[in-house]
Amino acid sequence: MTDIERNIAGLNERISRAAARAGRSADEITLVAVTKTFAPELVQEAWDTGLREFGENRVQEAEPKVLWFRERGIPLNWHMVGHLQRNKVKTAIDLFDVVQSVDSLRLARELSRRSAAVGLTLPVLLEVNVSGEASKHGFPVREDDASQLEGFLAAVAEIAELPNLDPQGLMTIAPFEASEEVLRSCFRRLRELLGQLRERYPEQHWQHLSMGMTDDFEIAIEEGATIIRIGRAIFGARDDL
Repeated sequence: MTDIERNIAGLNERISRAAARAGRSADEITLVAVTKTFAPELVQEAWDTGLREFGENRVQEAEPKVLWFRERGIPLNWHMVGHLQRNKVKTAIDLFDVVQSVDSLRLARELSRRSAAVGLTLPVLLEVNVSGEASKHGFPVREDDASQLEGFLAAVAEIAELPNLDPQGLMTIAPFEASEEVLRSCFRRLRELLGQLRERYPEQHWQHLSMGMTDDFEIAIEEGATIIRIGRAIFGARDDL
């Protein structure tokens, strides 16, 4: 058994235990393996274990990696999980099956325009900054700011009407090295926001909460995550850290 196989087996056990603590099934949770800085050969090892959902943070790094697998006929589902610049949208639409990091109305409009041009309906998640950290991307929606909430809901109303986009849920990045209390507060806030969207815009497929990474995914699962984004716990420490 390779290191990656062992890591994934251990990760699956932790996912199952976290789901059980919340009275959920592990089948409700999609594991997206984040491949940032890792070579295609290592990514294929993860694919060989049965993983099918993979994430990248940057278009420029994703492009050669995605093409490497396409050339070999290996079917991966690619998620864009990092900040997406509008000038990279055309390329991103060709590379990714899902964009999890729609963090502005302007980006949503550009994704819609480019998707319509190629006859594609693109699944997207809306990235929300629930912690209020200035360093993070996403629609700002702090719990104590009613104007931010109204601004976000107004943006969602327009995004829901854009052609060739399929909004399916929300994504967030919790504060790093935060206490369990802070993490749970962030994840609960995202879950509450998803509930509000389901009530206001029931015609959309509001099904996903993408939250939780290597250091906090178990808490995220307990708080309702349907997608977790894991890199280090699968592939090991990154070279860029």
